[in-house]
Order: sequence, then structure tokens, then C-alpha cells
Amino acid sequence: MTGRPAPPAPRRPAATRARILEAALHELGRNPDSTLAEMAEAAGVARRTVYVHFAGRSALVEGIAADAAEAIRRAVAATGAPAADAATALARFVLTLWPVGDRYRVLIGLARQDLGPDQADAVLSPARDRVTGILALGQRQGVFHTRVPPAPLGRALEALLLALLDGINSGTWADDGTRAATAALIAAGVGSDVAATTVHRLHNTGQAPPPR
Repeated sequence: MTGRPAPPAPRRPAATRARILEAALHELGRNPDSTLAEMAEAAGVARRTVYVHFAGRSALVEGIAADAAEAIRRAVAATGAPAADAATALARFVLTLWPVGDRYRVLIGLARQDLGPDQADAVLSPARDRVTGILALGQRQGVFHTRVPPAPLGRALEALLLALLDGINSGTWADDGTRAATAALIAAGVGSDVAATTVHRLHNTGQAPPPR
């Protein structure tokens, strides 16, 4: 025995990649123009280590987008089958997806410069499909207005929710998801009192499970 401390165990590539992505998400949220050097420093690695995992800034942002897409898929699955009441289903959907949107809201701004429309569509596709189904159900039930077909109505609700998330980026909005879910129901055609009651019932009874 030499008495010398054992050398630290080398980091696993997957763990290093996850560390870089987490640091990048934080740094880009603080400053969308953060450099790779700043993100590497925040991750506690050399810049050359970042290049081992990502070819450049765009590839790093694409990695964040891929993580966001997976988180959205898990959250959509966590909402389960739509409830018999479409208003409840839509409220549960927004409450469940809101934490994911809040975590990855930095992508809203980055999408304009680092992600193309096809990549943005791929990230949001599972959520869009589920919302379209909920809106179609609600229109058949007479819960939502029928002036706009389900697919474009869903894109309108998506734009509303993304705008609210962007408001958090700019410091003009703060929410735990309840206000956003209420706004989505009202935009879909539910009366304001019923919308608020539906959302707060789900929120207060824990019927909107957090994504895993």
C-alpha cells in the first residue's frame, strides 16, 4: 500500500453527455447567446470534451430538443386515455405537459435560429396528435366550439401556450400551469367559470400526474 488516494473513476460517456446538456440548458436559459466555451465551463468539462459529444452549437441544441421530445412523449403517455369529459382531458393534458414545457422553454427562442421547422414539428408531434383527439371528442360532445376544426384549433392552442411559456422567458408571466390550462379551456370554448373549476379540481386533487 502506498497511501496514495485512488484516482477518480472516469466519467461514463452517457453521464458526461447528460451533464453537458443540463449545463447547456441552464446557460442558454440565462443567455441564449451563450458560447460553447461558457457551456463547457458550466458543465465542468473542457471545450474539447463537448466536441466529443456534439459537433457544435447546433448539434448541442438538437440534443436538448431530442431530450425535450422524449420528455413530451413520456408526459403524453402519463396523461393516459382521454377522460370521458373532454374538458377534463384537456385540462389534465395541459397541467401534465406544463412542467415539461417550462423546463425546455428555452427552445422557443432557439428554434428560430438553431432548429428548423421540421425538427420543431418532430418535438411537438406527440402532443399535437393527442390534443387533436381531445378537441375532436370535445366537439362531438358539444363541450368545445365547432367553428374551427380540431387540428387547426389545436395549433392555435399550441401557439397560445408557447406564447405563455415565452412570457416566462421574458419575465412577464409566471404560472404553475393552472392559469395556462384555464386559458386553454376558455380558448377552446369552455365558459370561464367551468374552466376554472375544472382546472382547480384536477390541480387540488392531484389528478394531473407529473411526467416521469
